[in-house]
Amino acid sequence: MAGELQDRPARENARRSASRRWYWLLLLPFVALLGPPLYAHASPHIFGFPFFYWYQVVWLIITAAITTIVYRRTR
Repeated sequence: MAGELQDRPARENARRSASRRWYWLLLLPFVALLGPPLYAHASPHIFGFPFFYWYQVVWLIITAAITTIVYRRTR
């Protein structure tokens, strides 16, 4: 019984540190959109929109998915 009580804080700390690792995913959209010169191109076009615009829209959707995943994994 006493051994289980001593192991509980260690397990909780391990679980907390594992859940904190999910926060690293939130850096992906930041890094992907950090340098506009990397994606500031007119072509290729999709539905008449230049690459610059649809690249950002795609990352908007990806960011929403990543945020949902991180939220669910860390709560």
